[in-house]
Amino acid sequence: MENHTLGYWLCFLFIGGVIGWLAGIITRGRGFGILGDIVIGIVGAMLGGWMAQVLGLSIGSSLGMFMMAVLGAVVLVGLTRFIVRQV
Repeated sequence: MENHTLGYWLCFLFIGGVIGWLAGIITRGRGFGILGDIVIGIVGAMLGGWMAQVLGLSIGSSLGMFMMAVLGAVVLVGLTRFIVRQV
């Protein structure tokens, strides 16, 4: 595993929070709180990357990766809501 600095991890958490916050605004009009936004953003980014790979999309720019991460977070929120409603 690479040895990342504190600045790297703070940036990672900040971007995850922004992605989660945006997904919250897109799906229900507000965020999920700081910890919820970070978790949604990070897991959603992983989901977005997986979706891009499955669909055969080539994302070459940082903006494209960011947009795919937001899309993954929105899908994650939608799936979570669907599952919670079914239970």
